[in-house]
Amino acid sequence: MSTTQKVALVTGITGQDGSYLAELLLEKGYMVHGVKRRASSFNTQRIDHIYQDQHEVHVNFKLHYGDLTDSTNIIRIIQEVQPDEIYNLGAMSHVMVSFDSPEYVANVDGLGTLRILEAVRLLGLTKKTRVYQASTSELYGGLAENKNAAGFYDENSPFYPRSPYGAAKIYGFWITKNYREAYNMFACNGILFNHESPRRGETFVTRKITMAVAAIAKGKQDCLYLGNLNSQRDWGHAKDYVEAMWRILQQDVPEDYVIATGVTTYIRDFVIMAFAEVGVTLTFEGEQENETATVAACSNPLYQIAIGTVVLRVDPEYYRPTEVDLLIGDPTKSKTQLGWKPQYDLAAMVKEMVASDLKLY
Repeated sequence: MSTTQKVALVTGITGQDGSYLAELLLEKGYMVHGVKRRASSFNTQRIDHIYQDQHEVHVNFKLHYGDLTDSTNIIRIIQEVQPDEIYNLGAMSHVMVSFDSPEYVANVDGLGTLRILEAVRLLGLTKKTRVYQASTSELYGGLAENKNAAGFYDENSPFYPRSPYGAAKIYGFWITKNYREAYNMFACNGILFNHESPRRGETFVTRKITMAVAAIAKGKQDCLYLGNLNSQRDWGHAKDYVEAMWRILQQDVPEDYVIATGVTTYIRDFVIMAFAEVGVTLTFEGEQENETATVAACSNPLYQIAIGTVVLRVDPEYYRPTEVDLLIGDPTKSKTQLGWKPQYDLAAMVKEMVASDLKLY
C-alpha cells in the first residue's frame, strides 16, 4: 500500500449512504474500513458486490464489527485503522421508530457521535483525522418562521427538532461543533435533506411507495397504505449526496453545510410520479384519513390494473405524534464553496427506483 494512500473509516457502511460512499472512496483510491454491527443474519447486501472475497476483489476494503454504543470498541477500531477521514453515517435513522425507542436513538445518534470525537481526541489524532458527522434536515422541524428570507432552511436557520431522532441528532450536531472549536479539530456537519435511491430501506416512505407500485403492477399487492400525504420533502439522490460528504472533508477550513436540492414535493405527488412509471394515472378523492387514490387510466400493456381500483388509502397509524409538514433546503453554500451540483433530479430518481423494484418482483 502506498504511503500516500488515504485511509477512511465509515460507520454505517451497510446502509444506503455507506454503500455509495464506499464505492466513491474506492474509486478515488482510498483504503476503506467499514464498521458494521454484529447480527445473527447477514445484512451486507448493499456492499456484497464490494466485499466478496477480499483476496480477489478489493484489498482496499475491510469490515470491522463495531457498535456506536460501545466506547472501547470505537477507540480500538480508530486506534487500529488510524484514519485520515471518518464518516459517521451510523445511526438509528427512522423518524417514526425513534418515538418508540427514544433512549436507544439518543444513545446511538447522540452519544455515538461523542464517542467518535472523544476517541479521536484521546488517541491524539486531532491533527491527522478529519471527521464528518451526518446531520439531518429533521433538525429544523419544519417551522415556517425559521426559514430564511427566501423561504428555505440554510446553515443559519434556527433548529426546532420534532422527534427523538431530531433531538438526538441536534446533540450530534452541537457536540461536533464544540469539539471543532474546543480542540481545533477538523470536524464538520453535513445537514443533509432527504436523499433516496434503490438502496433505501424498505420502511422509508419513498421506497415503500416504489415497492408497492411494483408489487401492485405485478399483481402481488392490492393497496398501498400511507400516512400524511400533505407532507412535503426536499428529495435528492443518495449517490449525489455522498459526493458532497467527501467534498466537505476536502476543504481547507472545517465548516457545516446544507446539502439539498432546493425543491420540495408533496408525498402525494411522489406517489403520482411512481405510478406513472408503470403507466397508471391516478384520481384522488376525499381528505385526510378518508383520502384514496383510484386508477383513472392504465396505458402500459404489461401492467393492466382495472379502472376504478383503489390502490392507495391513508392509515392514521402512520401519522407521527408531531408532524413535520415541509422541509426545503438552501444549497447555495454547498454549490458555491464545495462546487457541488446534483446529477439526478427527482424524476430520474423515481424512474430508477421503480425500475429497480420491478426487477425484484
